[in-house]
Amino acid sequence: MTTKQKLLQICNERVDKRISDYKEEVNLIKESIESTDKGNSEGDDSGSGKLLNDLEKNMAYLNDAKKIKDYLSNIKTNIESTDAILGSIVKTNVMNFYISTSIGKIDLDDDVFYAISVNSPIGQLLINKPVNTSFEFNQNKYVITEII
Repeated sequence: MTTKQKLLQICNERVDKRISDYKEEVNLIKESIESTDKGNSEGDDSGSGKLLNDLEKNMAYLNDAKKIKDYLSNIKTNIESTDAILGSIVKTNVMNFYISTSIGKIDLDDDVFYAISVNSPIGQLLINKPVNTSFEFNQNKYVITEII
């Protein structure tokens, strides 16, 4: 398995975990709402209101995670490019990036990669740039040394 394939697999696993966690949370909230409704004959819905709010938030997070999962399915690990594109590993003099989605730090095979979104501030600085491009971000000067 190539490094790109491993990174994509890790991203997918982390998003799957998010989806699973949000589904579990949604189910717990639904159960709480049902038990609150059954035991609440006084007409006091302050508890239900907060639960409904939590349910809405978690449903939105779940939908976002599902969209990220769909987005990751667009990444092709066998495409090579001289410019940084979706699915590229971009090595710089400071750190290594994997242009995919905002997952954060990934330790892999004695190397560290940061999975970032194309839409993130650093992703915007990297996308469509070739090797030897330099840029500044957070007071650091970066030089793209390799694109895989």
